[in-house]
Amino acid sequence: MRRPKPGSPRALPPANAHLIGKAHSRERLATPALILDLDALERNLKAMADYCRTHRRTLRPHGKTHKSARIAALQAKHGAAGICAATMREAQVMVAAGVRGVLITSPMVGEAKLDAAAALLERDPKVMFVIDSLVSAKAFASRLKKSRLTARVLIDVDVGMKRTGVSDVRSALKLARHLNASDRLELKGVQCYSGMVQHIDKYVDRAIIYREELVLLETLLNQFKSRRLPTQIVSGGGTGTFDIDREQGLFTECQAGSYVFMDVQYNDVEILRRRPVPFDTALFVQGMVLSNNHPGSATVDAGFKSFAMDGPLPLIRRGAPDGAKFQFYGDEFGRLSWRGKSKRMPPGKKVEFVTPHCDPTVNLHNVYHCVRGDKLVDIWPVDARGSV
Repeated sequence: MRRPKPGSPRALPPANAHLIGKAHSRERLATPALILDLDALERNLKAMADYCRTHRRTLRPHGKTHKSARIAALQAKHGAAGICAATMREAQVMVAAGVRGVLITSPMVGEAKLDAAAALLERDPKVMFVIDSLVSAKAFASRLKKSRLTARVLIDVDVGMKRTGVSDVRSALKLARHLNASDRLELKGVQCYSGMVQHIDKYVDRAIIYREELVLLETLLNQFKSRRLPTQIVSGGGTGTFDIDREQGLFTECQAGSYVFMDVQYNDVEILRRRPVPFDTALFVQGMVLSNNHPGSATVDAGFKSFAMDGPLPLIRRGAPDGAKFQFYGDEFGRLSWRGKSKRMPPGKKVEFVTPHCDPTVNLHNVYHCVRGDKLVDIWPVDARGSV
């Protein structure tokens, strides 16, 4: 057996691996720990799959939420036609794990990404991409020609975010005609996503704004159909809009992603009109009290490096006095505070938090600690974490 050279890295087992299968192991985890409640996850997977099946829509959920090949496989088991990926790395991980039906929802631009796209197509010719300009379409086709490859593509449509996507009908039609005539790029339809409306709390308020945005998509689809341009796939939507998408009847498939976990943001959203939220919170971060030297407060070991900061604050789910609130207190620290200075939280006390924004929070962690009740039953890697 070879010994590692001095100073060379060596893979270590997950810190909590020795606790798998042991009673009350959820309370014994080394922290901070990303916790995945498998019972809640499975209920969420079934709820969305049943919804899409009932309303005859294809489910191609967004993998940027979980970045996990195992969760993608569970989604496929529940009937998903594939998985969406926001980055090339996410797509590479999914394809390498045997996940099929991958759609990369961000335009692939630049030599490095186009080379990676070609390599990915050599592994799975059915990977799909989005295009939002003639310049990028020509560059992609040129790169594919070198490798004698073809790719299936959707036109990315911007309905108001001003992030990516074609923003007017004339430009979209020009791009569609170009793609439809290409011998390297096969146009299959369009993609449309409005991230700005997903977290508007009230269903009616969200629907009013979103329907105004979708006028462009509806006009574009009518123009495509009248010119016999491909519209087999109309992909998009999210956890905050999938039910409005059903009402509008424009989309053929749903890209919702956060429904698998839920978070502080989505738990405040009226997802269905005048009906309960159909999904349970499945994702938590567990921290531990490190210090309690000041009355009415305690310091925990979960800070900027444990939670995404682009949304609300983490919400305490259990383990702290009633009314306790969290605030960031540094890279590795959070502060809990509450009324009543006589109450104390002893060092070592575990506290669980609902994540403020699940997608980027997951990206901060290496593994999921999978639990059923109070028992750790498995540890799964966050396979596709990273930014490339």
